[in-house]
Amino acid sequence: MRVLVIGSGGREHALAWKIAQSPLLTKLFIAPGNGGTDDVAENLAVDITNHGAVIALCQTHQIDFVVVGPDAQVVAGLGDDLRAAGFICFCPSKAAGQLEGSKGFTKILCDEMDIPTAAYGRFDTEAAALAYLYTHSAPIVIKADGLAAGKGVTVAMTTEEAEEAVIDCFAGTFGAAGASVVIEEFMEGEEVSLFVLCDGKDILPLTTAQDHKRAFDGDTGPNTGGMGAYSPAPVMTREVYEEVLERVIWPTVRGLAARGNPYQGVLYAGLMLTADGPKLVEYNARFGDPETQVMVMRMESDLLPLLHAVATGTLAGHDVAWKDQYALTVIMATEGYPGPYGKGSEIKGADGINSDTTHVFHAGTQRDGERLLAAGGRVLNVTALGKDITEAQQRAYASVDQIIWPEGFSRRDIGWREIARSKA
Repeated sequence: MRVLVIGSGGREHALAWKIAQSPLLTKLFIAPGNGGTDDVAENLAVDITNHGAVIALCQTHQIDFVVVGPDAQVVAGLGDDLRAAGFICFCPSKAAGQLEGSKGFTKILCDEMDIPTAAYGRFDTEAAALAYLYTHSAPIVIKADGLAAGKGVTVAMTTEEAEEAVIDCFAGTFGAAGASVVIEEFMEGEEVSLFVLCDGKDILPLTTAQDHKRAFDGDTGPNTGGMGAYSPAPVMTREVYEEVLERVIWPTVRGLAARGNPYQGVLYAGLMLTADGPKLVEYNARFGDPETQVMVMRMESDLLPLLHAVATGTLAGHDVAWKDQYALTVIMATEGYPGPYGKGSEIKGADGINSDTTHVFHAGTQRDGERLLAAGGRVLNVTALGKDITEAQQRAYASVDQIIWPEGFSRRDIGWREIARSKA
């Protein structure tokens, strides 16, 4: 099978790394890829926002199967365009992808299907949003309705902070994503992610993970696209897992199918474990980043036939096996991220770290001859396995400390919550 992975981040490097291990694979391409993906695939330079160019690339390279990674391309309908051109594609339809593309869309679906989630209001004008805000007390959550690269959410601890977040959205801070705003009640609890494959009618639950959104140690600083993650997340007990499948996942699958927009892809459910039970925080319509990095390190099964079964509606009967180990990833980011940051600084020591227990997945990198350069905000994903969370963390940070990059930074406490529980 000749396979093309779409994207250039750590998620896509991790997917390509895992797909490259499949005996079903004959040739793997990634477009556009990054400074690390050429170790497992052939990088192809293309503007992935130009769907015609992507289709032409698939025709030129006789691609059998396309795996779309980035959320923006899911929401833009790349999967629809590829399928219309005759290609088998792992990517939800544009209509079903609204689960991520519009928080308001997901909230309405939750209302229709009685899916537990936070109370909310959705507003198209600043005046209406502020009027609603002033009748509710802080803490409260302000969300840009559309895609904002993981940065469109403000957990406001004061009304003044919430007011500023609303004004920022409508002032264009998040572009078109902030043209509408969702204001939610603040949910108390612990957040966890569950990943489930769905072919439109059948599901295959994958695994759980917990990520770290805040930029700095102690879960402080601004929200980011994710500074690290670990898997599995034991806080998701078997009882909670079954409740989530019954009350969140299956109603979503049935609700979308009833609308005539069956979901074929990966459902990435962000959940809050509250005193009243698990509630949906939000959906993503693609694999998580950096959760994919820890997921693929733990996966024993061949990923490629699972993705292909999703795309072809043949998921029934498939299963997935996992290593009885923890995986933990630490994001190394450019100083300044998630705000303005520089590009072009040299990174030394990242090559040669990979082993059976540790892998460095690249995100914002590029090659300049023999030199590895930073080309983004989140740059490297240093990922390790361990018999427990503590060993996985120790191995990951031992590798982080081998990398020489003065212009970079990382959190030093990834996995802290689970490590604290393991010592209790």
